Amino acid sequence: MTDESTVRKELAKVIDTIEGGYEYLLAYAAQGRHTDRDSPATQSPRQRIEAMAEAILELPLLARKLAESAAHVNLDRCAAFFEALDRDAAVAGATARLVLSKQDLSSQLIDNLNASIHLRALLTDIFLIDEIFKN
Repeated sequence: MTDESTVRKELAKVIDTIEGGYEYLLAYAAQGRHTDRDSPATQSPRQRIEAMAEAILELPLLARKLAESAAHVNLDRCAAFFEALDRDAAVAGATARLVLSKQDLSSQLIDNLNASIHLRALLTDIFLIDEIFKN
């Protein structure tokens, strides 16, 4: 059995990566760039999206683990939400990987990613997870 505090920390890290990446991308989109090639290697939008895509893959499993270890969560009532979370994560991750397939990441492309209903649905799922699993 997984320790609840460990899972909570892992989930918080994944959520921070997704939310922090999204906030970074909002700022990048506002810059009017045609390419990301001149971005610093440590702060490129490509690296942020790659990190987000990895975190998105981990999110559903960690949220389930935390639900299983949280005494106040009724797992039967959560089943449909976790099915939706799986779908939202799959589509948001696919959207991120589609953007990564482009050689140049323009501000316009990143703005379109930010506006994607798929990414926004996942962010809304994250807000719900944060509220449900508060101590």
